[in-house]
Amino acid sequence: MSTILHLFCGKIAAGKSTFAKRLSGQSDALLISEDDWMSTLYGPELHCFDDYVRFSARLRAVMEPHLVSLLRDGTSVALDFPANTRRLRAWMRGVAEEAEVLPILHYLDLSEAQCRDRLRRRNASGTHAFAPSDDDFDLVSRYFETPEPDEGIAVIVHGGL
Repeated sequence: MSTILHLFCGKIAAGKSTFAKRLSGQSDALLISEDDWMSTLYGPELHCFDDYVRFSARLRAVMEPHLVSLLRDGTSVALDFPANTRRLRAWMRGVAEEAEVLPILHYLDLSEAQCRDRLRRRNASGTHAFAPSDDDFDLVSRYFETPEPDEGIAVIVHGGL
């Protein structure tokens, strides 16, 4: 079986982490979750979106050689980092290219209303490391870019998960 770098794209609360966990459990892919790393390393210091941007860049810089090593050693990875912008997807594609493996982007294409409803339910449950507000949803959604064929990544679209 080929080594694969699984990537996940979708708005906040589209189900990226849930899907990544399920995919990892049903395959031989190692799950690496940005939320787990970010909450453990930077949780008390994360106060705004700019903090997230700064700390997530640090995390990517540390993770990149580790990811390449895992992939080169034949370990498929379910990289539960949001692949929600062209720039982030380009970084992820670069990791796959350096490791000489296939990247596959799983695009969870849910409506804004579905995502908002899921976000409110998730926040009410208290089961997630982060509880973005509606304003946070709006802010982050402004940066979301739908994957395009010219990005050089195979895309599988999932709706209504």
